[in-house]
Amino acid sequence: MKGKKRYSATLLVLWFVLSLMLPVFILAYTEKNPLWVTVAGILLPLGFYSVFAVLSRRSGRMVWAGFIFIFFSAFQIVLSYLFGNSVVATDMFLNLITTNPSEASELLSNIYPSVIAVCVIYLPMLFMASVHLRRKIELSAKVRSVMATLGGISFLAGCLVLWQGCKGEVRNVLRDEVFPVNVSYNMGLSISEAHRISHFKQSSEGFSYKAKRDSVPSQREIYFMVIGEASRAASWQLYGYERATNPRLAKRGDVVLFRSITTQSNTTHKSVPMILSSVHTSQHKELYRRSGVPALFNEVGFTTYFISNQSPQGAMIDNLAHDANHVIYVNSPRLDMQLVDNVREILKSEPSQRILFILHTYGSHFSYHQRYPREAAKFLPDDDVAISLKNAEKIRNAYDNSILYTDYVLDELISTMEKMPNVCSAIYYCADHGEDLMDKKDNRFLHSSPTVTYYQLHVASFAWFSPTYRKLFADKVKAATYNSGASATTHSVFHTMADIASIKSQYVEPKASLVSQQFDRNAPRYYLDDHNNAVPLDEEIGINAMQRDLFLRAGIVLGQSRWCE
Repeated sequence: MKGKKRYSATLLVLWFVLSLMLPVFILAYTEKNPLWVTVAGILLPLGFYSVFAVLSRRSGRMVWAGFIFIFFSAFQIVLSYLFGNSVVATDMFLNLITTNPSEASELLSNIYPSVIAVCVIYLPMLFMASVHLRRKIELSAKVRSVMATLGGISFLAGCLVLWQGCKGEVRNVLRDEVFPVNVSYNMGLSISEAHRISHFKQSSEGFSYKAKRDSVPSQREIYFMVIGEASRAASWQLYGYERATNPRLAKRGDVVLFRSITTQSNTTHKSVPMILSSVHTSQHKELYRRSGVPALFNEVGFTTYFISNQSPQGAMIDNLAHDANHVIYVNSPRLDMQLVDNVREILKSEPSQRILFILHTYGSHFSYHQRYPREAAKFLPDDDVAISLKNAEKIRNAYDNSILYTDYVLDELISTMEKMPNVCSAIYYCADHGEDLMDKKDNRFLHSSPTVTYYQLHVASFAWFSPTYRKLFADKVKAATYNSGASATTHSVFHTMADIASIKSQYVEPKASLVSQQFDRNAPRYYLDDHNNAVPLDEEIGINAMQRDLFLRAGIVLGQSRWCE
């Protein structure tokens, strides 16, 4: 009996170490690092886990003491299944606390193979560890000694390989390439970010744009800032997609399409606050000191509405939105047409002469087939299916139906304003980021992946101006048309909206406004990476030759600005 206990304790320890090494082996295969990085990335965690597992005679105790490593490993396996590569990023942790339960359940139900896999690997092990604790099963001194010795040798060998290969960059290699050091670092960053978000009210207290207007029409003004969700330019008919996903907008001759807009971040919880804020990509920490678009318009006498089709998430989006005079969250079934219905109801009774509506759509957020009513399904079949290559056609059909529905919603919003002919009105739409749909050989899917792609970065964006606005501000409309092919990022959204309403402030940059003749066509594109550093949008952030070719086909040259004719 004693031998069986010792054998089972040995089995548990080996199970523990090998299960924690599984994501390490996956990353060694997917990351394509230099050989010395791969070797060090295997030897270091193998040595650490081996020593950690035998620190106590009670193997069950060490398994539960290492629960954080189990969590990291399970998370990494699911992430690898979903995105194919890269370590659990800072944004992944923030997504855990800012994604509402319904969205999380939609995603988990569609990646069940990976969820089942981690449950099969880790839950029985935790159960066995509990049994060992209850029965006081101990690991033999001999096994502990052997594992500690081999683990120590492995760890020291990993240190030697790391020291010889990194040429003084030990800290950076550990932080970025060695699991679970990298994921631990990223978790620390996410905690710091969450702290800043939770203290936004204090850090932004007293901030003022000191805004004023240089032109105030006598006519009533109603402006719209529409934030799209996961709407990639590559799936819009207006950008050359072969499917008729924009039949209504395509028939219009009064839409100014911005053909070369890339997002500052491929995650909603970072992209949308940056859209709502005046801060440049390189000023991320300033995000927590400044108010956003609603506060800017409030200062010059507008009545502001923030109407969202997404539930409150405890993220920076909510902090910036709450400066609006009226904040409305749409109820189930959360179809984007409900936003337009809300606007129509408000306009029946709102007496204000100056109104700003910020509409935060659900757009094309996964799960796509839930983003439109069944009667709007044109591309079939569009069943709710598991995420897998064999279901790629159905997934794409559902996504394209969501774009088709967005086309309907936006056209209805424009039509609503066309019925108010004497109103000075403008609508500016821009998506927060795009989406991968298993398009190429790497089978990438969704957004928020640690390494970015063309489909996640190139977003749909356009402006519409009412006849009255075109007459009063012909120069701004002319500038928008002239800048329609200019190189820009979502940093321009805030400044364009301010300029549309002729708002001036030290924080409003004409050179970033797409309706300004001063727009800087030579400004380089920047992207906010996972560690919140502004990096040039080029191969340095993981864009390979295949992705670069997709950008070129869309008329976007990376690594430099380009004026697209």
